Amino acid sequence: MNKKLVLENGIEFYGKSFGSDVDCVAQLIFDTSMIGYQEILTDPSYANQMVVMTYPLIGNYGIIEDDNQSKIMPLTALIVREYNDKPSNFRYTKTVAEVLEENNVAGLAQIDTRKLTRILRSEGSMKGIICDVETSVETALKKISEHVVDTNVIQKLSVKKTWYSRTSNYNYNVVVIDCGGYISLIKSLNNLGCNVTVVPYDYSSEKILALKADGVVISNGAGNPYDATQVIETIKELQNKMPMLGVGFGYLLIGIANGLKVSEMKCGHHGKNYPVLDVITNKIEMTAQNHSYVIDSVDEKVSVCKVNAMDKTIEGIIVNDSKCMGVSYYPNAHLSNNAYIWLIDQIKKSVEEAK
Repeated sequence: MNKKLVLENGIEFYGKSFGSDVDCVAQLIFDTSMIGYQEILTDPSYANQMVVMTYPLIGNYGIIEDDNQSKIMPLTALIVREYNDKPSNFRYTKTVAEVLEENNVAGLAQIDTRKLTRILRSEGSMKGIICDVETSVETALKKISEHVVDTNVIQKLSVKKTWYSRTSNYNYNVVVIDCGGYISLIKSLNNLGCNVTVVPYDYSSEKILALKADGVVISNGAGNPYDATQVIETIKELQNKMPMLGVGFGYLLIGIANGLKVSEMKCGHHGKNYPVLDVITNKIEMTAQNHSYVIDSVDEKVSVCKVNAMDKTIEGIIVNDSKCMGVSYYPNAHLSNNAYIWLIDQIKKSVEEAK
């Protein structure tokens, strides 16, 4: 079925629908990943967004259920240049169109994604609507203007009750405050010898202390970080009591908890190819990122430990006089100098100091 995308600046793109045939309004962002569309589809950090894939061919290896990053598909729509509905992969169990339809997510193909990306790069991220081709621009723009931004994203993404991910021969117990986390985060901690307890976003600091955890991780998530007031208060109460790591959305919350200003970026960082400079080791890490907000600057209480090598934005901070760190990207568990290793080192030091 033919559908169209209308941007809030009035520009129209005509394409072909796949997945769920629904009309929808959401914020548009573009992702520069060449592979990993399944991880993007199941990453909670893409909640309430239309994702434009800059790589031109999507769907060619299908969907492998074991590779999902969460149990949900939170994005609003997937926009691609060319969609392949006949995957060539012995592991695939479903096509992209099938899982989009199952999760009521719109898909739009045969779009000039290069032109669309250039518009978003030059004018910044904006809202758009996917609708029938007969819908007038005036009607489409009216629906966009009437769209209300969801301020309860974290409440919808977070787990509703505590759950556990244990590993054999564990060394430490780590609590993950779930703001919309991904499975790879849990697996990375398990691989480093940690039993993990995943708790809801509104889990109090008193309850976390009662779990006798060795460290805390604030997960990635979606939405405006200033709306996550309960998590921010929990960070304030815990960051001087035990080692703490914030990842993605969690990094922003650590910044806000320490009085730093966070602002929305023009078009954000979304992709798996962002070089980040570790200012301590002077080494470059190639990182996967998905964030639309950035910490503007730091003060004497906080030190910058990671910087984006392309646009020089802050990608990592360490709170001075505490064992608290945050990184805006998804740490690579295979790198020896990644943020998870930093957390484990801080836990080791805390355990030794407590003896």
